[in-house]
Amino acid sequence: MGGLSLQHPWAFAFGLLGNVISFMTYLAPLPTFYRIYRSKSTQGFQSVPYVVALFSAMLWIYYALLKSDELLLITINSAGCVIEAIYIVMYLAYAPKQAKMFTAKILLLLNVGVFGLILLLTLLLAGGEKRVVMLGWVCVGFSVSVFVAPLSVIRLVVRTRSVEFMPFSLSLSLTVSAVVWFLYGLLIKDKYVALPNILGFAFGVIQMGLYALYCNATTRQAPKEVDGPLPEHVINVAKLGPMATIELNMPAAVQPPTKENIVACASGESKEISVEKVDMATNVEHV
Repeated sequence: MGGLSLQHPWAFAFGLLGNVISFMTYLAPLPTFYRIYRSKSTQGFQSVPYVVALFSAMLWIYYALLKSDELLLITINSAGCVIEAIYIVMYLAYAPKQAKMFTAKILLLLNVGVFGLILLLTLLLAGGEKRVVMLGWVCVGFSVSVFVAPLSVIRLVVRTRSVEFMPFSLSLSLTVSAVVWFLYGLLIKDKYVALPNILGFAFGVIQMGLYALYCNATTRQAPKEVDGPLPEHVINVAKLGPMATIELNMPAAVQPPTKENIVACASGESKEISVEKVDMATNVEHV
């Protein structure tokens, strides 16, 4: 299986192309993190996809080191480790305290604890080709997680009808990268490289389909749907959900009279009442 061998020129070509596309995929979130840097806030973005991507890159480096002629996997995943680490550091710098704690826990659990456990088990329980097979299936599982991780925002996209948190460039890069790496794995006869990219292609198509569906859709954010300034209590009610709307629609007649209303009536502003009576009388005559 010589990814760099001249006996496999197509494998080398697709592997090299896969390095270029995957590198561009790693750079796709740059606009997102530029926004985070400018606003000094994570703006609701999640750190989970970047932590999972870092973990997957670490696994693939370990897998490539156990095999021969897999330099193309080592180069791109090494670059991925560096880039994802920078993203995570930036996220930790501008995230709120709760998000920082959550990200730190995931890093310690996944990238230190789980990776250390996998490293220990593969070294102690298997050797030679069996070790490669065991690690290969582990890599397949977590590579699928990398493709699935961006889908965590699908619920947000559907609920708000906004693709703000799902960049099209990232979805497109993942889809094209999946196709290229599938062909690379197929040519070098490495099923552990080829299999996860089948699902990667499917997930990428789903993301692009959602982008096409909601890119021009009207968002469901209530304050933006009404012209002019809204009262503060209306904005707060919009954030509480349906139960708060029920409270908002309660009849105003059950509200006790205020001091201002009494004073207004005493000062001669009861003309509105008489007008209402005239309107009612007019309505009765029409009936």
